[in-house]
Amino acid sequence: ITRKTRRITLENKNKFWKGALVGALLTAFAGLIIVGMSLGIFLIGRTAIDGPQQAAESNQAENQDGSLDLNRITKKITTLQQIIDKYYLFDEDTTKVEDWIYKGMMYGLNDPYTTYYTAEEYQKLSEDTEGEYHGIGVMISQNRSTGIITVIKVFKDTPAAEAGMRPGDVLYKVGDMEVTGMDMDILVKDYIKGKDGSEVALTVFRQDEGEYVDLKMERRNVTVQTVEYQMLEDHVGYIAVSQFDVVTADQFKAAVDDLEKQGMKKLLVDLRNNPGGVLDAVVGMLDYILPDDLMIEGDKDLVRTNTEATLLVYMADKNGKGGQEYASDGHSLDIPMAVLVNGESASASEVFTGAMKDYGRATVVGTKTFGKGIVQNLIPLDNGTAIKMTTAHYYTPSGFDLHGKGIEPDVEVELKEEFKNQITVDVKEDNQIQAALKALDK
Repeated sequence: ITRKTRRITLENKNKFWKGALVGALLTAFAGLIIVGMSLGIFLIGRTAIDGPQQAAESNQAENQDGSLDLNRITKKITTLQQIIDKYYLFDEDTTKVEDWIYKGMMYGLNDPYTTYYTAEEYQKLSEDTEGEYHGIGVMISQNRSTGIITVIKVFKDTPAAEAGMRPGDVLYKVGDMEVTGMDMDILVKDYIKGKDGSEVALTVFRQDEGEYVDLKMERRNVTVQTVEYQMLEDHVGYIAVSQFDVVTADQFKAAVDDLEKQGMKKLLVDLRNNPGGVLDAVVGMLDYILPDDLMIEGDKDLVRTNTEATLLVYMADKNGKGGQEYASDGHSLDIPMAVLVNGESASASEVFTGAMKDYGRATVVGTKTFGKGIVQNLIPLDNGTAIKMTTAHYYTPSGFDLHGKGIEPDVEVELKEEFKNQITVDVKEDNQIQAALKALDK
């Protein structure tokens, strides 16, 4: 490599990280604006027209019991609206202003998983777990600290794969808009997805090459086969689950049934880069492979609602109460099993992994999981709007709270560097799969 080539590569890298930093700073600035809006809701004193002394005496918008003083908030918002009506130079979009009042309130909770959805956003959200959409066929992940969005999976035979997108690509722009720090739900729903046949232009930063790559692709119906499977040597069934959608449990059960007909003697479940999804899907999968009568020494504070059935996962809200899910279908697998995970295996993937590990029914192979052990509920509101809010922790059957910790593998092995940017890796070359197969032989 010549010095000139090195210099260009370094300039490209510096350009990206400068851009990412600017994006993060802009995001932080936007966050300050939103926080400012939230402060206008939460920490208001008496209205400006009450005079400086009265305002100084009322710097908190909380009642003595810690709840918000809604009367004071309403009064402050009324004052702000009067000022807008009298002095604001441009036309006011009252619908947008109202939406951002609610968004600011949710933002003020300082929880990245809690958000307010406008009617349009909520309608689009329903597309996310149906298994088919007009998109490009990728799975992305966002670093919560930097806001950088990375492609973690590119599905085969999709617009993204055909355009040359790779796992590991950092998503830098959609069209002319920088997306570092953008809310991923909004990014996917409003910018990446679109009308069938429409074109979308993306700019990615390819870290291993140190350069930007412009990609154009045509959106189309993408049917996500969330479960793929095959029979490996020595009658080892291999099932890869890319995400937990409403169709996943049925796809998984069909895969198990087919592999059993082929004479499966061992099972490897691959949950690498699986960000989670629908809880019912993972419960259905666990129910299908675990016996109904397993017991475990669990959380001493847990009052089980069914002491004769296999506990799969349980939730606890701020008052220590929540639902419990049990095995009950009468079907199980009594064969050696392993679960393959990595740092992008999150949420529902960790529910599956935690239950299998707690009951000693599978060897966990790979690297530590993501560590998302909290539950969000969608709560519909008026006029087609909704909020997504964190409402509970979930725990593995033994009572382990994995949130912020992740699940440690029994056999730790990192994927070889040369495979991390490939869409597919041959089973015989994948060193993590080979490590899992060795674990099954023990």
